[in-house]
Amino acid sequence: MNLKNLFLTALVVVGSIASFAQSNLLNAKTPAEIGKKTAAQMESDNDKPLPYGYVHDRDVLMGKTTWENIDIDERINFPLYYPVDTAFVGKDRRSLFSVLLNGIKAGKITEVYGDDYFNAKKSLKDMESVFKYRDTIPSGIDEFNTDVAGYKSGAKVLDKQYINETELAASDIAGYRIKGFWYFDKRQSELKYRLLAICPMATEARDKAKGNTDAIELFWVYFPSIRDVLHEAKAFNDKNSAMPITFDHLLNSRRFNGVIYKEENVYGDRTIEKYMQDNAQMQLLESERVKDKIRDFEQDMWNY
Repeated sequence: MNLKNLFLTALVVVGSIASFAQSNLLNAKTPAEIGKKTAAQMESDNDKPLPYGYVHDRDVLMGKTTWENIDIDERINFPLYYPVDTAFVGKDRRSLFSVLLNGIKAGKITEVYGDDYFNAKKSLKDMESVFKYRDTIPSGIDEFNTDVAGYKSGAKVLDKQYINETELAASDIAGYRIKGFWYFDKRQSELKYRLLAICPMATEARDKAKGNTDAIELFWVYFPSIRDVLHEAKAFNDKNSAMPITFDHLLNSRRFNGVIYKEENVYGDRTIEKYMQDNAQMQLLESERVKDKIRDFEQDMWNY
C-alpha cells in the first residue's frame, strides 16, 4: 500500500512538472489563457536554475581555459538557432540570439563586454550600430540637396521613403563562440566544466547593408550573470514538446557541438589557426588533441 502511494505521488509530481511546460494548455477556454499559470501553480512554482556549487581554489588540481566555435549549421546546434521567423510560432519560442538581445534591451542583461577577457564593458547605446543601421539612398541625397539649409535647420524632415534601415535579425547569426574553464575537482575526483562567456557571431548591420557577409564577434556576455534569463527561455525539444529544455540547461549540460579554436597558452593565448595555417584538417586534429589532453588528465588520475 505504501509503495502504491509512493508511486502515485511520484506520478503527480512528474505530471505537474510536465504541465508547467505549456501552462493551462488543456484547460484554457481562449487562446489568451494559454501559458498563464493559475494562482496555485504560481505559488508552488519556485523553479530556478540549478546553482553552481562553491569551488575552493585549493580544490582545483588542474585547470585549463578553452574557447570554442559553435556552428549553427550542424543539426545538433539547431535549438540555438531556430526559430528565426517568429511570425508563425508562439511567444514562448525564441532563438538564443533573440533571448540575449531582448534581455539587453530590457536591461536584464548588463554584463556585456567587447572582448572575451571582460576588459571593455558595453551598453546598449554603444552597440546600436551593431543591431541597426540607417542610410540615405541616392534619391534621398538628391532631395536633401534641394534645400540643404531647410533640412539642417530642422524646418524640413527627410521622408522615410528615402531612408534605408537595416536591422540585424536572428537569421543573420552564423554561430556562437563560448569561453569555458575545464578543471579537475580533487575533492570530488571529477573533471568538470564551467561556462564563462558566450558571444554571437554575425555580420554587423552596417556591413549587412553593404553586402558584406563576414561574421564577427558582436559582443561577449558573462554567462553566470544571465542564467536566470536563460532559464526562463525554452529551447525546442523535438523528442517531447511537453518538456522543453531551458537554454541554461542546454548550455550547461553541453548539449551542442563545439570545436576548440583556442586554449590559454604561453604565446599570448594565440589561436590554433595562427600556428596551423591554411590547413583546416590539421586545425581540427589540433582541436581534438587539445580536447584529448584535458580528458586524459582525468584518466591518468586513476592509473597507478
